[in-house]
Amino acid sequence: MSKLKSLVKSALYPIYERRLLANLDLANTPEHIALILDGNRRWSKENPSPTGDTSSQRGHQAGAEKILELLNWCEETEIRVVTLWLLSSDNLNRDSEELASLYRIITETVAKLESTRRWQIHPMGSFEALPSDLQNQLRQVEQRTSGIDGITVNVAIAYGGRLEIVDAVKRFLDEEGAKGKSLDEIKREISAEVIGRYIYTAGQPDPELVIRTSGEQRLSGFLLWQSHQSEFYFCEAYWPDFRKVDFLRALRSYAQRERRLGR
Repeated sequence: MSKLKSLVKSALYPIYERRLLANLDLANTPEHIALILDGNRRWSKENPSPTGDTSSQRGHQAGAEKILELLNWCEETEIRVVTLWLLSSDNLNRDSEELASLYRIITETVAKLESTRRWQIHPMGSFEALPSDLQNQLRQVEQRTSGIDGITVNVAIAYGGRLEIVDAVKRFLDEEGAKGKSLDEIKREISAEVIGRYIYTAGQPDPELVIRTSGEQRLSGFLLWQSHQSEFYFCEAYWPDFRKVDFLRALRSYAQRERRLGR
């Protein structure tokens, strides 16, 4: 019976997707969405392969393969900026074997995104903590895709929201100090607007919608500066199971909200 229900759902979902998309007001969808791609390891444990593989590497690989699908959906719904949290600064404390597989998967994923020649890739994070070859790849990919007229894809790697703000303040102080300004002069210039020019997404709109998969209902430090007026959507599905239906439901939820923006 459960197999029959699954087959019926599989047949009905494309119809439901088309209905959701047809009823979606594209004039009221976000320009910038950000996603916490959570649940890869739990997905693997709860969905063993035919050979019994439940490794975290398998989960991360499945999650990476979902990213291209997501970006296709974003193009279809006219989203212009997407921020993807691929690796947190806290994740750098994981064991060396898992980190090595994560670095390999990230390297391959970024290369695939570049190979499409459809999107501007903007890596962001504390890259000094990453292997040198991955650092070099991220810099080169950003340069090679900078002129592409497509979605801007921010890939957050070794990223932490607190670290981003600390880095922004440091860059501001370094720049102003290099001009020979005194501490009092620098203090007088500090403001939210000024610090905002030094964050990783400077020059981009803040995300109107932040989505987190896997059922967890917290930000875990993601885009602390940028998300102060964002809407949040928490999805029960693990990231590898995230479907177009889930994506369209998130956009529908956003479109139905009244955004007061402090007013």
